[in-house]
Amino acid sequence: MTDVRNIVLVHGGFVDGSGWQGVYDLLTADGFNVSVVQNQTLSLESDVETTTNVLDLQDGPTVLVGHSYGGAVITEAGTHERVAGLVYITAFAPDHGESVSTLIAGFPSDGPQPPILPPQDGFLFLDREKFADAFAADVPAREAAFMADSQVPWGLEALNGVISEPAWRSKPSSYLIVTEDRMIPPPAQRMMAERAGATTSEVNGSHAIYVSQPGAVASLITQAARSLSAATSVA
Repeated sequence: MTDVRNIVLVHGGFVDGSGWQGVYDLLTADGFNVSVVQNQTLSLESDVETTTNVLDLQDGPTVLVGHSYGGAVITEAGTHERVAGLVYITAFAPDHGESVSTLIAGFPSDGPQPPILPPQDGFLFLDREKFADAFAADVPAREAAFMADSQVPWGLEALNGVISEPAWRSKPSSYLIVTEDRMIPPPAQRMMAERAGATTSEVNGSHAIYVSQPGAVASLITQAARSLSAATSVA
């Protein structure tokens, strides 16, 4: 049995991996080996490949963490032999045959709606003027404005990518439910967490909880890592 000391962080749509810096700083200060995946968010297939390439570089059992769309990525990539467990940060956790698009289609129509603009050449953006309120309501205004102006185009192929074998069916998982999220409704978060059999925690914050409250996110990841041990040998 081996302690889990490796963490791989996977970002979601509209952003890149730099938003993980606060979480990264806390985890590395606690002695974890942390890698941050930089996905292009062009397609689920390519993002899973990129994440798998990072997992190949790990020297032992690893906690695979995904935020938002990154949850779909870790659900597909998490069957990798080096993954000891999964952590979802207000993230999509699709089942077999599901995609982010099919999950979004099931969101309540009477609640806050993500301000996603019509596709442009196969890519999506959030309305800049509504970005802070929807995505980063508890992030300082200047930082939220920068996030809005530095959006990464999110490919329709990424949203429509279908899960083949959900890793949460074979790997233990944890889920951070964010109660004021206006991108992924809390009831949808709870449904996905319960379906995955995840250990859950709840925190009050925005969709960008990993930016605004890195301590809460790092704490859950640390708890997950400490509760896991590798039962299989890692090459």
